[in-house]
This record gives sequence, structure tokens and C-alpha cells, in this order.
Amino acid sequence: MLKNSSILITGGTGSFGNFFVPLTLKKYNPKRIIIFSRDEMKQWEMAKKFKNDKRVRFFIGDVRDKNRLNRALKNVDYVVHAAATKIVPTAEYNPFECIKTNINGAVNVIDSSIDQGVKKVVALSTDKACNPVNLYGATKLASDKLFIAGNSYSGKNLTRFSIVRYGNVMGSRGSIIPLLLDQMVNNKFTLTDKRMTRFMISLDEAVNFVWNTFTNMVGGEIYVKKIPSMKLLDIAKTINKNAKIEIIGKRPGEKLHEQMISSDDAEYTYEYKNYYKILPAIHNWSKDPYRIKNGKKVREDFLYSSDTNNEWMTTSNLKNWIKNNKDKIGKI
Repeated sequence: MLKNSSILITGGTGSFGNFFVPLTLKKYNPKRIIIFSRDEMKQWEMAKKFKNDKRVRFFIGDVRDKNRLNRALKNVDYVVHAAATKIVPTAEYNPFECIKTNINGAVNVIDSSIDQGVKKVVALSTDKACNPVNLYGATKLASDKLFIAGNSYSGKNLTRFSIVRYGNVMGSRGSIIPLLLDQMVNNKFTLTDKRMTRFMISLDEAVNFVWNTFTNMVGGEIYVKKIPSMKLLDIAKTINKNAKIEIIGKRPGEKLHEQMISSDDAEYTYEYKNYYKILPAIHNWSKDPYRIKNGKKVREDFLYSSDTNNEWMTTSNLKNWIKNNKDKIGKI
């Protein structure tokens, strides 16, 4: 599907974009990939990696600016929407800016994609959009709802929108693993809560999941990948079992455990081999055989949470992952 196509990724200089672009170039050989983002320095650094590849284009712009999006999306086939204000405390202390990017920006991406005749859009969501307790999660829930409704607005253009939801990206900038590795020099770790758990996914897995979503999607689905959980305390002990641990308490808006599917979503959720799919409640799409395909309805009290997950990452698996990705951790 993506072969010889034109793809645009918003927020393309972020962690996901830095993995998605080279892997997609290698696997699908698209006609072009457009990195759309507002940070000129990140674009400058990223452009160095692709200076001899004419398939890669860079476009300075902000999802808040609809006119700029309209220009960037001209003749684009597929969009990955990765742009977001996503640091939880940042969103709590800068709520107006978070809303402008995550909600108003989503509206602009939807409108511009429809106006320019884009075929399919996959929006990246987060576990924090499920039963949100912080502003970031609330804005991403609103964004998810907007992208689902976008399928009703596309009309004759037939632009289709779906969502991918996953948890903590291992080794990404600002996440727990690079933070603890930086703290090793003092032989002292700071953790928010010993009971805290997180879902664990690598960027390679996230990219593959987005590719599969483009192939599988009909429009309006929220795809949730099955991934393992891990306790933050076990992550710390894996990195250095002898380090002293200081408990500093949860940050504003932070959850003790991640949740990607709530019991309220269970009525509309179907299980597949490697993922779950939450179907829209609107228009009876949750009962549409074309969207359900070979899915199996989950039980009524189903909950997909990092503390009650059936799959857990072992310390040996995490050690191997850190060893094999040492040069990328904290730089993606």
C-alpha cells in the first residue's frame, strides 16, 4: 500500500518519526516522505541523515496553522499524525498551548486531509487518553473522538481516519530508561512510586503497528497493540540493582498504572492475535462485520491495564534490549 506513495508525518522530527522514516524508506520505497514539524533545528539535524535521499522532504510548519497544512498535504496519499504536546507536567502548567496543538491541531489535520483528498490518516494516541486524569490525556481523548468523527465528514473524498494507541516507548527522550541511565553516575535513582507499572513497547514495534494499521483499517477504529508490562522498580533494579532508590512521589497528573482499554470500552472492543480493536459507538460501526472481521468480542468486564496485564517483560529481556540499543537510548 505505501509503496511508491506520498507520505506526510506531522511532528516528524520526534522519536517516532526518526524511526518511521528510515524503516519505511527501506521497506516500502515510497515516492516521498514529508517531515512536517515546527522545530527548524531538529529538521536541520535530521536532514543530515538523509542528505542524499531525494525521497525525503522537510516542511517547516505547525499543525495549528491550517493554511500551511493545506500546502504541505497537496498530492499526499497517507498521513501519520504524530505531532503533540505530550509531556504531562508541561501540559498541566501550559493548558492553553496543549489544547491548541492537540485539539485544534487535530481539527486542522482532519479538515486539510479531507480538503486535499488524502486516502488514509493514522493518528498516534496514548494510554493516557483512556479514562484521562491529566490534561494531556483529556486532549488526546478529544483528538481521538475527532479523528473517529472525521470519517463521517469526509463525504465523497473518502478520506479514512483511524487511531493507534500504545504506552511507554522504551528509550525515548524523557522516558524512564534514559533517565535512570543518566542517574547511574551518582549510584542513586529517583522513582515516583514503587508500585508504578508501565506498558513497554519499542519504536520498531510501534512503526510496524502503524504499517499494519494502514493495511487493515476501514475507518474509525482504535488499534491497541498487545505489549508487556513492567514495574518501574524492576526497571531500576535491572539497570543497577545496587543503586539507592529515592521515592519522590507522583508528578502532577501522573497515573500509578497505565490503562489502554477501559471497562466502558469493552462493549465495543474485539480481540485479535496481536492487538485489540475498539470500534466506534456512533453509526452502529461497532457492529459492522467489515470492521469486526475475524475479531472476538471481549468479556463485559474486560480491562487492559498495565498492572493486571497477562504479559510481563522479564529483567533479562530488558537487559538484552538495553544492550542492543545502547547507542539509541535517550536520542530518539
